[in-house]
Amino acid sequence: MKIDRLIGILSILLQEEKTTAPELAERFEVSRRTINRDIEDLCMAGIPIVTTQGTGGGISIMEGYRMDRTLLTSKDMQMILAGLRSLDSVSGSSYYRQLMEKIKPGSSEFISGRDSVLIDLSSWYRESLAPKMELIQDAIAVNKMLKFSYYSPAGDTKREIEPYYLVFKWSGWYVYGYCLLRQDFRLFKLNRMDTIVHGDAFEKRPEIPLPDLSNEKVFPAKEKVKAVFDPSLKWRLIEEYGVDCYSVLPDGNLLFEHDYSDDEGLISWMLSCRDKVTVIEPKRIRKKLARTASEIAEKYTIHEGDI
Repeated sequence: MKIDRLIGILSILLQEEKTTAPELAERFEVSRRTINRDIEDLCMAGIPIVTTQGTGGGISIMEGYRMDRTLLTSKDMQMILAGLRSLDSVSGSSYYRQLMEKIKPGSSEFISGRDSVLIDLSSWYRESLAPKMELIQDAIAVNKMLKFSYYSPAGDTKREIEPYYLVFKWSGWYVYGYCLLRQDFRLFKLNRMDTIVHGDAFEKRPEIPLPDLSNEKVFPAKEKVKAVFDPSLKWRLIEEYGVDCYSVLPDGNLLFEHDYSDDEGLISWMLSCRDKVTVIEPKRIRKKLARTASEIAEKYTIHEGDI
């Protein structure tokens, strides 16, 4: 993509005294004419680039501008490369690795030492995730509707959306777009989407609000839960809610108090803690847990003659 190439060219010019159009054309696998247009675009963006002809000539950044080479520090570049590596972990291709290779040759002194940040965004679903992401990115690029089956706690539905963003949040990937069924902007989890196909072309809306991904917006507090946990689950409370989410009782057990957004999610979480937790409030949740536990016990009760 052009923006990636411009970033790569700028990185090389910031790190090398001089380069030439043929060298850049070979490195980025484009024509000299394309490189010349790129240099013009960088100049229009305010980068003072100088080109000289003849023996010893080439392309460079104006000498007085070299005092601002700290535009990107070594740490900045390491973070950029870590981000590019993370995108390769879900893309199913080596596109971003190839982009890194184009940037790094001109930054050998700028990028020193071992990589200290490794990010893998692929989760357990890399095989199914990569083709979905590619299909969605293609639809966003050419303004094509997306049609798919969607599976949620509320039931199975057929959806058609105008896709605008791919979002990574809460350890999962989502697509954000305008849903024709709900007549509003919605987030859809990729792992719950199936049979995704492109639809008709659409015209982008004049105003596309950025998704509000705050926990308060997506998971608004409904009520407060109060529960007593066995000390053996302290690690889990800290991992999921932080060190300030509980207090230690005189008997050593942990009193947990926290807001929650939906009954089913809370019940599922409490059941996953087995007999290591006792819910005190709300009473409604206590009753649902008791009923669910009774139904589970009945399902697995061994009757005479079963053995």
